[in-house]
Order: sequence, then structure tokens, then C-alpha cells
Amino acid sequence: MSTPNVNSAPTSAAPTQNQDRLKTFFEGQSADTHPSRWDDLWKAGDFLPWDRGFVNPALIDALNERKELFGSPKKEDGSRKKVLVPGCGKGYDLVLFAAYGYDALGLEISENAVKAAEEFLKNPGEGKEGEYKTHDPEIGRGTATVIQADFFKYDWREEEAGPCGKGYDLIYDNTFLSALPPSLRPDWALRMSRLVVATGILVCLEFPTHKPPKSGGPPWALPPDVYEELFKRPGSVINYDEDGRVIKNEGATSENSLARIAHWKPKRTHQVGIINGEVKDWVSVWNHK
Repeated sequence: MSTPNVNSAPTSAAPTQNQDRLKTFFEGQSADTHPSRWDDLWKAGDFLPWDRGFVNPALIDALNERKELFGSPKKEDGSRKKVLVPGCGKGYDLVLFAAYGYDALGLEISENAVKAAEEFLKNPGEGKEGEYKTHDPEIGRGTATVIQADFFKYDWREEEAGPCGKGYDLIYDNTFLSALPPSLRPDWALRMSRLVVATGILVCLEFPTHKPPKSGGPPWALPPDVYEELFKRPGSVINYDEDGRVIKNEGATSENSLARIAHWKPKRTHQVGIINGEVKDWVSVWNHK
């Protein structure tokens, strides 16, 4: 199930009217009804609090300042590295990655979200701070494509990494996980571990880290230790205490585990991740051990 990036704009830790309204819209609904609920919101088009209208500046800064993690957008054979953005919304991130020389594919389960993204991709302009302009003329520009697909199914154009599959060199989760019911988190982690190639990386914009775990969602609270626990044994259920905090399991990691190779608090992020003047979001980077 691909869902939109979930962002609203609080100035304090208290839930905002938008967050309450979004939570109420999904409250009591089973996970299998969520795709149609997201599509209803995209179709109506009058309540899209996750759509900030531009790329999260934390990603722009990461691409510019953490080049040792991303490497070149081109492979040794001259082909472009492939990026996957599940729950891509209107596709702002796709255009940014294309500007940096990657071939980017976005997934959306909502038909109406795909329509909105296709319209945006026709003429994205130069971006809020020129981020959509071709970054390096020598590397050139990659492609930005969006398709309607379920992240958890196997019927879309790319296969998992492995002997018979292709996989992705870079996957970007821009709050996609926070839009998913917690029951889907183990499946999310397993799918991510299978889709990223052996030499690739997964980049996560961790949000919301400040929200009380029991406050519900979407967006559901996602402190950094949730990611750590999920990637020890992708696909395995993780446990929470009575306050909704993750219980760490010190057992051995599985063969498909992902290791965190970088973790930092960005200097900039969307206003939603800034509480009383302090950035609360984190960026994490993962790869196969």
C-alpha cells in the first residue's frame, strides 16, 4: 500500500487541528481500507495537509553535504542509479533526484494522487530555491516517473534485488512509514530490505519523533529506535510497552538486516518538524551489512 507523505505544521508538541482531523478520518478503519481513504482525500483536494508544496530542505542539504554517502548518481558502466520513492505525493522528491542525475520512480496507490503528480511533473519549474535545475551539466538530468502501485505487492515494473531482480540503488522514505498503520511496519521493513541492492542505501526522513507514541495517527509517532528495531530482523513483529514505546530485543540480527551507517539532525526541515524553534526530525541512512 503506497500512501502520501504525511506532514502538517505544528508550532508546539500539542496536536494541531489538521492532525486531529486527519487522525479522525482514519480512526476505526481497518488497514485494508486506508488506500481508498487516501484516494478520497486526493480526489476531494481540499484537505491535503501533508502536501508542503516543495521538497523537504533536509534532503537538499543531504545531497549537497553528504556526498560520501550518496556517491555518484552514475554507475561505473555509465548508467544512472535508480531511486525509488514510495508514497511520493505530487513528486517533488522525484524531480529533485532527477535534477541530481538519478532515474527516479515514485509509487502512489491513489489514482488521484498519480494524476496530481503527473500534472506536476509536466512543468515543475525550478523549485523554491532552484533545486529542480540540473545540478551538474556533465552528469546531466535523469528521469522522474510516477506509477499507481501498491508498495507491498509484486505486480509493478521493478523486481526485488537479487539474482533475478534489479532492485534500487537508493530508496527514499519521506515520512511514508509514518502514514502506515503500525501493524504494517514489519512488512515495510522487509520490503525495504529486499528492494535496496547490496551496494545501495535507504534514506529515511524520521518524522514525527516528538509525538507521544500513544497519540495515534496518521502520522504515527516514529522515534529513531523504532527504525533500529525494525531493521534488526526485517519482517519480524516488534513489541511495544503500555505507553506505546518500542521494546528493544537484544537478540541476534537476521541475514537480511540493515545497518544504520549515518544518523543526524538536519539543520533545516519542513516547519512541521520544528517545535518551538528546535528541529525534531532526524535523517537516517541504512545499508546491507
